[in-house]
Amino acid sequence: MRATSPVIVGRDEEIVLLSSALDAVQRRSGRALFLLGEAGIGKSRLVGECAYRAYGLGMPVLRGRATSTGLVVPFRPLAEALASRFRASGTPTDPELAPYHPALARLVPEWRRAGSPGYPETVVELAEALLRLLSVLGREAGCTILLEDLHDCDTETVAVVEYVIDNLADLPILFLGTLRPEPGAALDLVRSAERRHVATVRELGPLHDDQVRALTGACLEAGPQEIPEAVHQRLAERAAGNPYLLEVLLADLLDTGRLRRTDGAWEAVEQPGGSIPSDIVRSWARRLERLDEPVRDLLLASATLGSQFSVTVLQTVTGFEDRALFTHLRSAVEAGVIAPDGAAPDRYTFRHSLTAEALISSLVPAERASLARRAAAAIEHSGEPLDEDGRQLVASLQLAAGDRAGAARQFAEAGRRMLASGAHGSAVVLLERAHPLAAEADRAAVAESLAVARAEGGDLDGALALADALPPVPARSEAAARRGQFHIGLAWAAVMAERTADAALQVEAARVLLGPTPPPGRRAALVVVDGYLALLPGLPGTGRPPRDPVETEQAVQKAAETAEAEGLPVVACQAWQLLALLRREEGFDAADAALERMLSISTEHALPVWRVEALVRLGANAFMRTGDASRLLSARAAATDLGALLLTRTVDGLLAMNAVLCARWEEAQEIIDRSTEASARVGDLSAHRYLLLAGATMAAHRGRRRDMDRALAAFRRAGGEQSLLVPLRSGLCRAFGALLEEDPERAAAGLDEALAWELDHPSYYYLSGRYGLRPLLRVLAGQADRTELEEARAAPGGCLAWNRQFLDLADAVLLGRKGDPAGAARLMASFTQRSAPFPVARHLGLRLVADAARADGWGDPVAWLRTAEEFFYGAGVQPVSAACRAALRQAGASVGQHRGGWDRIPSPLRTSGVTPREYEVFVLLPERPGNQQIARRLSISPRTVEKHMASLLNKTGRADRAALCEFAAECAAEPA
Repeated sequence: MRATSPVIVGRDEEIVLLSSALDAVQRRSGRALFLLGEAGIGKSRLVGECAYRAYGLGMPVLRGRATSTGLVVPFRPLAEALASRFRASGTPTDPELAPYHPALARLVPEWRRAGSPGYPETVVELAEALLRLLSVLGREAGCTILLEDLHDCDTETVAVVEYVIDNLADLPILFLGTLRPEPGAALDLVRSAERRHVATVRELGPLHDDQVRALTGACLEAGPQEIPEAVHQRLAERAAGNPYLLEVLLADLLDTGRLRRTDGAWEAVEQPGGSIPSDIVRSWARRLERLDEPVRDLLLASATLGSQFSVTVLQTVTGFEDRALFTHLRSAVEAGVIAPDGAAPDRYTFRHSLTAEALISSLVPAERASLARRAAAAIEHSGEPLDEDGRQLVASLQLAAGDRAGAARQFAEAGRRMLASGAHGSAVVLLERAHPLAAEADRAAVAESLAVARAEGGDLDGALALADALPPVPARSEAAARRGQFHIGLAWAAVMAERTADAALQVEAARVLLGPTPPPGRRAALVVVDGYLALLPGLPGTGRPPRDPVETEQAVQKAAETAEAEGLPVVACQAWQLLALLRREEGFDAADAALERMLSISTEHALPVWRVEALVRLGANAFMRTGDASRLLSARAAATDLGALLLTRTVDGLLAMNAVLCARWEEAQEIIDRSTEASARVGDLSAHRYLLLAGATMAAHRGRRRDMDRALAAFRRAGGEQSLLVPLRSGLCRAFGALLEEDPERAAAGLDEALAWELDHPSYYYLSGRYGLRPLLRVLAGQADRTELEEARAAPGGCLAWNRQFLDLADAVLLGRKGDPAGAARLMASFTQRSAPFPVARHLGLRLVADAARADGWGDPVAWLRTAEEFFYGAGVQPVSAACRAALRQAGASVGQHRGGWDRIPSPLRTSGVTPREYEVFVLLPERPGNQQIARRLSISPRTVEKHMASLLNKTGRADRAALCEFAAECAAEPA
C-alpha cells in the first residue's frame, strides 16, 4: 500500500517565499532561489508547488532534472527543461530569437535547420541564448525555470546557471534550483551566489515532532490525534524528520499489517520493537521479498543502472523479451517503486533516488559486484556502438565490479569524445575520474588528454602543471611524437591567451621531442604556432632574437602548403589566417588572397567556424578599403546562421565603427546599445572594448567631449588601455574630436601619441591617423613634404578609403603651394569622390584646407567654408561652425547670421531668454575653460565672451562662474 501525503507539511515559510518570488517576476523583477537539503527532505514537493502556482498565473514553466546515475551528460537538465516546454509546441517563432536558434539547438537538436553545420558554441553563448529565450517567454506574464538535483549536474550546466542568475535581475524570470549539500561545483555556486546577493538560499531542515504527526495524519487521511502513539514514536525516531523516509516506513507498516484501520480507527497490531527493520534498506529489502521473482530481478538490475535507466539498456542486461519486460515494468510501476520518466519516453525513474540506493544496499557486496560485472559485460558486448553515456555507464559498472583499469579506459574515452564535441568541463570531470584509476601504462596518455581539456576550458595553469608532471618519454619514439603534438596544442592555447613565455616554453618542448626532422604535418603545426608567437610582445630575458617578418612569412607559407598536402585543414586555416595578417604589410590584395584561400579550404572541408572567420576578416578588409559594409553584413548573417554569437559581436563592433565614420548615428547607437552589454555579459572583452571605443568615437565625431570622456572611462575600465586599440583611441577618437573643438595642437599631440605606440607595438589597425590625418596636419603646418606624403600613400594603410581622403587633401595643399592649381583641383575632385561616405570627415577636410587654399590662391575656399559652416552649424558643432564664420570674415566674404538655433536650447534656458550665441558659450562651460579658450574655439573675441558670460549669469540667476559651470554640467548630463 502506498502512503503519500496529498499536502505539503511544515514548509509554510518556503511557500510564502515562492509566492513572493512569483509576484516579483510578474513585475519584471527577476529572482533566483535555491532549495538546499538532504535527499527526501521535500525539495521536489516545493518545486511541484511552485510549478502549480506558476501555471495558475499563466506563466510558462520549464522543468528539468540532473541525472543521478553518475553519468556526465552536458546540459542534461537544461535540455530536459526546454523539452518539457517545447516538445509539443515546436520551435519558438519570435524573430528576436532567430539569432539564438543555432546555439539553442545544442539543447534541442530539432531546432537545428536542415543543412546547417554544427557550431561548437561556448558555454557563455549558450547561456546568453537561454537567457534571451526565457526573457521572450516571460514577456507577458513572467517565466519560471525549475532545475532539480543540481548536485548531480555537469559543470557546463553549472556555468550556464551561474550566468543566468547573474543577469536576470531586471528580467521577468524566476529561477528555482534544488540540490543536496554535497561538496561540488553546484554547492560552490550556490554559496557564491548567496554571498554576492544574487540568489536566495533556503536550507530545508527536518520536520519537527508535531509536523511529523501532521504528515502521518495527512498520509492516513486522519487527524494527528488519531495516530497511535507507538507508531508516531517509531516514525519520528526512524525517519528523523525526513518526509520521504517517513512515507516509506509508514508504507512498510501498512504492507506488513502492523498498522491497520479497525472500526474506523487506526491501531498498531503489535508494539514496534527490535524485530522491526531499523533502517530504510531493510524496509526496501522486505518489500522486494513480497514481489514476484522476475519483477524483483528486474528492479535490482534497474537499480544497478542508477535511479534513472533506459528500457533498451535494461533489456540488454536482463535479456527479457519485449512482452515480459513491459509486464514486469508495469508491475513495478503498480507497486509504486518506479515511474515512467516524463522527459524521455524510453526511460523510467525510481520514485526517489534513495530507492535505487536502498535496493542495491540490500545485496551483499559480492552479489552487488557480480550483478555489476554481468551488466557491464552485457552492455559492452551487445553489438551496439557505445556513445559517451554508454561508456560512462559501463565504466561505472566496471568500477562497482572492481575493474579499475577497465573503468579508467571507458571514462577516458568518454572524456576524449566530450573534448572533441567542445564540452570541456565535462571532459575534465571524466578524465579526472579516469586518471587515478588508470593502469600505469595508460596514465600518461590520460594526463595528456586531461591537460588539453583543461587548457581548452580556460585552465591553462592547471594544464601546464599537468604537463610539467608528465614522465619523460624515449626520444624519437611514437610516444615522443604524440607528446610533441601535445605540447604544440598547449602552445596554441598559450598563444590565444597571449601568454608569450608559456607559449615559447611549450614550443621549445615540442621541438626537443620532435627532433630536427619531425614529420611534415607536425612541423607545419609547429611553424604556425611559432609564427603566431612572433606577433606577441617580446620575451625579455629569454635570449630569443626578434624574428625576421620575411622569414616568418616564408615559413608559414610553406607550412600552409604542407598542411594542405598532409590533409590537415585546421592547421591550413590557421596558417592562412596568420598569412593574411602578415601580408597586410604588403597590401590588402595580398591579405585578401590569403583569406580567400582560407575560405576555400574551410568550405571544402566543412569547417563552419573557420569559414565564418574568413568571411568576417574579408568583410572587415572590404570595409576598411572602401567604406562599404555590405560584405561585412553578409559575414554577420553567416555568423548568425551558424549561431556564432561571439563572432557576431565582433562584426557588430566593426559595423558600429563603420556607421560612426559614415555619420549614421542612429544606426551606430542601435548596434552599440544592442551589443555592448551582451558582449560584457559573455566575457567577450575584445568585442566589448571595440564597441565601447566605437561609442567614444561617435561622441568625438559629434563634438561631444563629455560623452567621449565618459565612454573612454568605460573603455579604460574594460582594459582598453592595455589592448591593441590604444592608437585608435588616441588618433581616430581623441585627435579627431580635438579638431572639432578647433584645437589642432591637442589633435597633433594625440596623433603623435598614436604613432609612438604603433612604433613600439605590432599593430594592424590602420585608422589611427598615421596614414591619413596626421600627414595632412603636418603638411598644413609646413612640417611634412612630398616624401613623407608618398611614404604614407605607399603603406598598406594608405590605400584605405578613410585615409585616402586626407592624403588627397594633403596632396592638393602641396600642389597648390607649389603653384599648380589645376593639379590641386584634380586632387580636390578626387577627395570629393572619396569622402562621399564620410560626411563629417568631408566637411572637416574642407574647413582644414580652406585657409591654405586662400593663402596660396587655389580652389574655392569661400564656397568650402560656407558648405562646412552650414554642415557643422546644423550638426551642433559650434566651434567649427564659428571658426568657418571667422575665416569667411577674414576672406572678406559676407557672413549670414543664423537667426534660428532656438530649437537646440533647452526649454528652461530658452524661457530665461538665453540666445543661440550665448548658448554656444554655455555648452562649453562643463569643461570649465577660460575666456581665452572659449574665444579661440568659437573664433570670437575675449571681450565678447565676457559679455556672454555676464548675460548668462544674470539670466540663469547663478551667483558666480563656478556655479554657472556646475549648472552647465548638470544640463549636459540630462538626456536631450
